[in-house]
Formats: sequence, C-alpha cells, structure tokens
Amino acid sequence: MDHFPRRKRVGLLKPLLSLSLVFASFLMIHKLKLAERDGVGAKHAREASWCGSKCFPLKKGSAKNSLGSSDPPVVGFGPGAQRASNGTPVSWDAQVLNCSEDASVRTKDWFRRLDPRFHQFVLHRHCRYFPMLLNHPEKCADGGVHLLMVVKSVIEQHDRREAVRQTWGREHTVDGKRIKTLFLLGSPTTGKDTKNLQKLIEYEDMVYGDILQWDFMDTFFNLTLKEVNFLKWFDIYCSGVQFIFKGDDDVFVNTHNLLQLIGFKVEERKDADLFVGDTISKAIPIRNRQSKYYIPKELYDKPYPPYAGGGGFLMSSQLARRLFVVSEDLELYPIDDVFLGMCLQKLRLAPEIHPGFRTFGITRRKVSPMNSEPCFYKNLIVVHKLSAQELLGMWRVVHSDALVCAQRTSM
Repeated sequence: MDHFPRRKRVGLLKPLLSLSLVFASFLMIHKLKLAERDGVGAKHAREASWCGSKCFPLKKGSAKNSLGSSDPPVVGFGPGAQRASNGTPVSWDAQVLNCSEDASVRTKDWFRRLDPRFHQFVLHRHCRYFPMLLNHPEKCADGGVHLLMVVKSVIEQHDRREAVRQTWGREHTVDGKRIKTLFLLGSPTTGKDTKNLQKLIEYEDMVYGDILQWDFMDTFFNLTLKEVNFLKWFDIYCSGVQFIFKGDDDVFVNTHNLLQLIGFKVEERKDADLFVGDTISKAIPIRNRQSKYYIPKELYDKPYPPYAGGGGFLMSSQLARRLFVVSEDLELYPIDDVFLGMCLQKLRLAPEIHPGFRTFGITRRKVSPMNSEPCFYKNLIVVHKLSAQELLGMWRVVHSDALVCAQRTSM
C-alpha cells in the first residue's frame, strides 16, 4: 500500500498552542473536580442537560467563521430569511432559540411511568436546530471536495482532535482528491468552567479553522442533535462534497483504504445510496438500567432497524441530503446511530456491512494482542477505540517503511 508523504515541519505556533491548550485543559479538569466535590451546579446540570442557550445565555453576536467575521444576524428560524430556489436556506437560520417544554406530554400515562432520567429529553425533543457559535461556511465554498471527514468531539478532548489532525484527519490532496476535516461540538455542560472553556475552543478554532459548534449542551442524549444539525449544515453549505466519513475522535482511520473503498464503489456505480460501516442487525433496546445505552419500554418497545456503529461510517452526499429530508419528520431518539438507522429505514435502505470497519475493536476481547497488531490496522479501514497517544503511535508504525506484513490479513 502507498505511504503518506512525511509531514512537513511546521513553525512553533501550533506545538506551543497544543501545549498551552493541554495545560489549560488540566486546569479546567482540576476546577471541575473541585466543583463536583462541592456539589456546585450539579442539580442545575441534571435539570438542564438538553439545552444550551436556554440554560445559560447565548453568547452575544453571531457565529464566527475562520476569518473572524460573522454571519449576518437572523432572528428566529428565519421564515423570512433568504432561501435558494429549492427552499434551502442560504445561511444558518437558527439564530435565536426559545424552546419551552411540551407540557402536554406530562399528562400522558406513559410519561408518568418513564424513568426520570429521560424526562427532559422527552419534554424538549421537539427542539431540533440550535444557534451556531462557530461556523465555517467557507469549508466547501470553492467546491471540488472529494471526502469530508466529520468528527464528533467535545471541548475538553483537545488532545484527541490534535492527534486526528496529525493523522487521518489531516487536510490534504491524494491523487487529485481533496480531503477536508470538521469537528462537531456542543457547549460545555453546566458546572464546568464554561466561559474559559469556550474561550479555549474559540482560540483553537482561530488557529485551525475546523470546528462547528452549536449552542446545545454536550451530553450523551444530545449526540443526536449533532447528527441533525450537521445534516442541515451540510445541506446549506457543503452539499457539493462527494462523500462523507463520520466518526468519533478516538478511532483509527486508514485513509488510503477508505479512498480505495470509495473508488471501488464509484467504479461499480454503487455510490448513490452508499452507507457502509460496522452494521448491527436484529438488535433490541437494552433494558439494563445500569447501561449507558439503557432505553425504557415507555420510550421504545420494538427491535431496532439495522444501523451502523457510530464509531465510524461512510456515506455518499446524495444519501446525506435524503437523510436530512427524512430526519425532519422523525422524532429524535437518544442514541444517535440508531436514529440514523431509523432514517435509513424510512428511505427503505439498510447500511452495508463491511469487515474493514471495526467499531468495537479488532476483536471484542480487549486484552487480545490482535487489538494492537499493526498489520491489521494496515489492512482495515476503521478501528475503535484508541487514546490520542495510541493513535499517534499506531499511525507512525503503520506508515513506516520498516513495517513488513507477510501477507494481506483478513479477519
């Protein structure tokens, strides 16, 4: 397989920024621990885990772009905002959010039986699009982007974003095919040093110009908001992109193999409805109340449609636009990858399974030495889950001329 060219030396600015951000992050974490120990803001965080601007004031001004300017302010969801001939807004039109709870839900018998952990989600799941704090409408403005790498992250995970930028998320051109990268963020949850964390992420974005941020709180239940807000953003600003890889900030992506897969699908003319990943079929909601993925029967009581693990999947831009349209008519669901499976089901499509996507690791037995074998990484496409240091180390080994794999490895 071809190797990536060696990374050119950069000036001192970015390394110094990385060190300063990491140091600042340690300080933020220390403050957070003190606040948690004292119980400061804990009750408010539980009650307000769904929103951003509703829970703490929206930052003054419009979303900033990489040039330091702002989008023109638009009030509300923009019924009078300028729109293209196909009805698509020409700019982000959710600038002011005043989304109160749906009080009628409280009268339902099933809501009274519902686990209280899901009350705020259900009461506010009609709140779909949020104001943007950081925007990059210029990312695809000049056209010709072949592959857009879209990475879910949170503010405190600067080290993961930096590792992605140095490895599979590096913006470059391969055989004339341009690759661009964006990170998706919400706002820091209440109880953290929100003001300083926000300044930190704004400074990081000023240097790299690759962050989209919305004003909803970055919680597990709000991951689906990243899906729907990105799909809307993509439809407005980036619909000319040909393919989208969407994944977490703790995965290893073999960019060369990913481009090869795209090339095969294009040659076979199977790219229009492309949605491929580590597909999970015949899954049912988890009823274990201790599980991160617990879903009560009152919220969903039937088998899940086939869906791709959210650690990493590939889709065509044509399908992404269709997903955006159907997503607007579906109730939000607290598990983001299952929600996309529901959208695909509405389109009468199913995600394609591919053995190169390993969103549960190379093997599910975490202690297996296969999970750290570079020759597997050389021949796979996506592997989950690695720390920032593990990703950097594995990337160097996989792309080293010293690595010799006896034969192509299959799993």
